[in-house]
Amino acid sequence: MQGRVLIIAGSDPSGGAGIQADIKTVTALGGYAATAITALTVQNTTGVSAVHPVDLDIIQAQIKAVLDDIGADAIKIGMLGSVGVVDLVAEALPPIAGDVPIILDPVLVATSGDALAGDGVATAILAKLIPLAAIVTPNTDEAEALTGVSVKNREAMIVAGDALRRAGAEAALIKGGHLQGEKSFDVLVREEGPLWFENRRIETTSTHGTGCTLASAIAAGLAQGQSRADAVAAAIRYVHVAIATAPGFGAGHGPLNHAHTVSPTRR
Repeated sequence: MQGRVLIIAGSDPSGGAGIQADIKTVTALGGYAATAITALTVQNTTGVSAVHPVDLDIIQAQIKAVLDDIGADAIKIGMLGSVGVVDLVAEALPPIAGDVPIILDPVLVATSGDALAGDGVATAILAKLIPLAAIVTPNTDEAEALTGVSVKNREAMIVAGDALRRAGAEAALIKGGHLQGEKSFDVLVREEGPLWFENRRIETTSTHGTGCTLASAIAAGLAQGQSRADAVAAAIRYVHVAIATAPGFGAGHGPLNHAHTVSPTRR
């Protein structure tokens, strides 16, 4: 099963994050990627210099065009940018998406530290999109913004995940890469109990688009019929290798090696 993934997110011209990273990821994992672009950004590995929103009616038309024709086995939501876009997506998906699993990456800030969402977006996501999510994938900073929980350790990661489940998400993957330590821990908080993932921390500046990439990898796995736990585990492995084999492009936070599954890597 190839697996069709509709990606609703912003564009990154440097190719490391956003729609471009999403398409690369889904394709590298054997899926079929379709898109609805929410914003055009001007950015590279050193930062974001401009964000140009796409008209709401165009975003809605893109979503409808894809789902009416090609359909989707999973939907990945990334950068939305404004409360208006959150409202639109929350209203547009339920009537036409049915029970297709939604993977929500609550993009609020770029890896460079530049804001990618306006005032009120975190509150709108919590109220309107979290209840639609099969999995929500915040890092610790995003989890704090969404829940108000101070996420400084592993115990707090579970507390934040539980808060997101109470807000309506079926499961929450809290990513611990921003915390300190020789190892990086992520936790999938779900009805069956927390499931921890542990990896050796890679000292690198090649981290541009890691959140986009991880959420799209999870979406590809779910679209291909993997269980939630298996899709998350496979996605984390994929991202870890993509970071370890990153090409080293750019003067700032460089892109990952999305193609490591389909081409030889240089280590």
